[in-house]
Amino acid sequence: MENEPFDKRSMAILAGSHVINDINQGAVPALLPFLIAQRGLSYTAATSVVLAATVISAVVQPLLGYYSDKRSMPWLLPMGLLLGAVGLALAGLVPSYWMIIVCVLLNGFGVAAYHPEGYRFANYLARSRPALGMSIFTVGGNVGFALGPLLMGLAISAWGLPGTMAVMPTALLATGVLLWAMPRFARLRPAPRASRQVAEAKSDWSAFARVTLVIILRASLYYGMLSFVPSYLIHVRGVPLESAPFALTVLSISGAVGTLLGGFLADRFGYKRVLMVLLALITPMLLLFLNAPTQLALLCVGLVGFATLATFTIAVVIGQEYASANLGVASGITTGLAIGVGGASTPLFGLVADHFGLTAVFYVLGAMPILAFVIAATLPGSKRQSQPAPLPQPVPKGA
Repeated sequence: MENEPFDKRSMAILAGSHVINDINQGAVPALLPFLIAQRGLSYTAATSVVLAATVISAVVQPLLGYYSDKRSMPWLLPMGLLLGAVGLALAGLVPSYWMIIVCVLLNGFGVAAYHPEGYRFANYLARSRPALGMSIFTVGGNVGFALGPLLMGLAISAWGLPGTMAVMPTALLATGVLLWAMPRFARLRPAPRASRQVAEAKSDWSAFARVTLVIILRASLYYGMLSFVPSYLIHVRGVPLESAPFALTVLSISGAVGTLLGGFLADRFGYKRVLMVLLALITPMLLLFLNAPTQLALLCVGLVGFATLATFTIAVVIGQEYASANLGVASGITTGLAIGVGGASTPLFGLVADHFGLTAVFYVLGAMPILAFVIAATLPGSKRQSQPAPLPQPVPKGA
């Protein structure tokens, strides 16, 4: 087993649990139309539900990452997954708005608690192929986030708001599997000597701050695409209302492919090199999207999704290397706070659209990968590019 690039069974369990965890996250926006219709919430109150989940997640992930660096907390994996499901399940049952907010905060806390340890163990289990392992783990989250709205919509359509309880059976099953896998995960952590070497390593916070900026710019670009591609196709290109959302399906599917392939390419050709090539592709594809016929424009959307999401796992792995003595903090910031800040920039794109038109938004979006490319060019080279990372040795029983 020590000679395998990564532990396949453990990685499958971890990625599968990520699917279930992020179903709990992706399902929250699907509640909004039903809360408006059946609980009488205003649009402002309803969207504040999503904001509450986003803010708690962005704040909690770095904090829990900080504490998990001082003391390993693998139990956050099953606990976080279960709390996220319980919060979502109860949100459809409680009668008042403020109780809904409390349930969604519980959901956001649980989802956030899962991620720092999840990304830490994805790094451990991947062994000498960290970018590929991180890609597999991340695709699990992408799949769950995409399935969440669909499954929640079907459940509530069938059983009303109490249909939120439908998330519990799979969450309980996934929690049980994680608890069963905990001893196996523990044996695959780096050996005590390797852990001490990591603890003695010096984190490069300057380089980490720069790669975090790259992730923020990437997140801003992606959320901007999600928010404005359908509107652009409808109002500028004249695409029918019912057809325009198909572009988001293209964006998401291409992004999932990019996440997997990007990790493979990064492990093969070097993290910084692949990151910069992908960033360099995005702006030309955005400009072509604005000027190409509609069919070709959809292809450009797919290529942007491929390149944008492929950069995510690569940047996270680079960030973990720069902050190797603080993997929990690195994971919490790069997968929680940075993405939350990037997502919060979407209203600024709305101001651009209101004052200068939808086309202007895509010129602003096109500037972001250029800035990210310039920042990425200043990053130190990855140590893993020159030699494979050493394989973690199993911790002896009783250690």
